[in-house]
Amino acid sequence: MEPILELNSARLLMRQWRDDDLPAFAQMCADPHVMRYFPQPLSRLESAKLIGRVRGHFAEYGFGFWALERKDTGEFIGFTGLAEVGFEAGFTPAVEIGWRLAREHWGLGYASEAAWTVLGCGFEHLDLDEIVAFAAVNNLPSQKVMQAIGMRNDPADNFDHPKLPNGHPLRPHVLYRINRAGWLATL
Repeated sequence: MEPILELNSARLLMRQWRDDDLPAFAQMCADPHVMRYFPQPLSRLESAKLIGRVRGHFAEYGFGFWALERKDTGEFIGFTGLAEVGFEAGFTPAVEIGWRLAREHWGLGYASEAAWTVLGCGFEHLDLDEIVAFAAVNNLPSQKVMQAIGMRNDPADNFDHPKLPNGHPLRPHVLYRINRAGWLATL
């Protein structure tokens, strides 16, 4: 599949990663507030490796997590996109939607705006039947975005993240879903 290089929303550009995104991305991933629902903040090297994995996902699948840029300033503010779920669970194989934004860009509707655009890409261009999202149970900000873009949670779908050890406070996760019909109903 030819990679989808760019998506646009009213205020945002979702684009391929550039080498000069690393400083801002590494700063964001080192911020303990941004990473509070992840096992730990990332080092600069870990952030660089994550960009490499994202680029590899684009090469393999034609989609992935796009770098997120504000159109008005050209500023890198995070990422939003789609990825094959990288672990086995009751709902896999599946494609997930995800996002991460730098703290100074929270509360402005960017995550929902970008995620809405990405859902459209998934259903219209990639012809997906369903897209999932998941987060730690206590990650209420991400759950609000999931709800804002029309995703629904069935508590029976919630799961323990298999990449986190038993007893880890972030192991319990909620799963949200949206299918093509559900997305079309929100248009």
